[in-house]
Amino acid sequence: MKTTLEIPDPTFRKAKATAGALGIPLREFVTQAVEEKLSSGSRRQGKPWLECAGELAHLHKETVRIQKIIDEEFEQIEPEDWT
Repeated sequence: MKTTLEIPDPTFRKAKATAGALGIPLREFVTQAVEEKLSSGSRRQGKPWLECAGELAHLHKETVRIQKIIDEEFEQIEPEDWT
């Protein structure tokens, strides 16, 4: 499939030079780069906190339960707070 991509000039020059150094056409280099990025799976590079937060998804119900207790506690007005 043919497509048109807008790539910043410095990135294009670097990709073209790297492809040339590897002895492959730019199209093959770009294809390999995209395939490599896709094969990295669901990992979100550049956002390590997101991986960590994703691993805590199983605690969502517990977090909701604790928040409910906190909300109920703060809804009550203690007699000494009445003025």
